[in-house]
Amino acid sequence: MASPSQNFASKLTALVVDDDAMTRRIHQMTLSNLGVNNTCVKNGKEAVEIHQYGKKFDLILMDKDMPEMNGTEATKQLRLMGISSTIVGVSSHSMEEKEIVVKFMEAGLDEYLEKPLDKAKLNSILHAVEKIKEKENSIPHKIE
Repeated sequence: MASPSQNFASKLTALVVDDDAMTRRIHQMTLSNLGVNNTCVKNGKEAVEIHQYGKKFDLILMDKDMPEMNGTEATKQLRLMGISSTIVGVSSHSMEEKEIVVKFMEAGLDEYLEKPLDKAKLNSILHAVEKIKEKENSIPHKIE
């Protein structure tokens, strides 16, 4: 079981978008072990569709290379739809493949990480997302 500082106790939600079943499973299990409610889809088209149906997530882990709709296009579509979730691009492309990474980032990513994502990388991302969520929730709302 995760220590209290690492357990996000269902406060956060995540969407894992990856065409590789093993990667989806690893990310799903790691997020679950950290206390994050999560959903998985197989490609960018499914990621866009799940948002069209009204689902919202605090974090989206977006693979770059997928069939039907790749991560770059899906990220662009989500941003055009007004989705403000933290979107982290996840790919096996290294930072040395700068042109590929830059195009992915320009689509609207908040962060880019190389696969595989381990518990430490996910924990770091989740802490950042939690801070953003806390900040958004602490903004006083205007009473009309």
